[in-house]
Amino acid sequence: MVEGGLRFSSALHVVATFSPSEVVEIPEIGLETSRLVCFSDKGFCRYYVGIRETQKPCEWVYMSIETLEIIKSFAPKKIRRHVLGKYAREHSLVVPKYMRKVSWRLMVRVMPREAARFIQSRFSELKISEARYEDLLNEADEYYPKYLSYIRQNIYLLH
Repeated sequence: MVEGGLRFSSALHVVATFSPSEVVEIPEIGLETSRLVCFSDKGFCRYYVGIRETQKPCEWVYMSIETLEIIKSFAPKKIRRHVLGKYAREHSLVVPKYMRKVSWRLMVRVMPREAARFIQSRFSELKISEARYEDLLNEADEYYPKYLSYIRQNIYLLH
């Protein structure tokens, strides 16, 4: 959740419905793409979720290749929301509902806010035309490795 800034419900949805080999069409821009797109040379992947018609959209999930391997090891699997929340509380971890806010604060330190909004699917805060969508996708792909590097240096090494 820190890597992609996604909501807890979206993270659970991705794990439950994980289908990396599927090809999807993004209707807003007429783009046909693999659901999972990896940039091995840059150390990350993005996974198309495509939840747009709800109050809480989730378009793409950005993640490190290491996180992808963890997801692949047990997905697709339905995980109950309250079990993870309980685990976090019992082990004095940041509860999942706050991870998106943590991610936002870290993202805006290393990338433009518009790219961070796109990565976190904050579409109500963006004005996106078809052409701008592709620009933001490319911009997010450009800045995301910098974000991964930042959290690796400042967050992951704290443990």
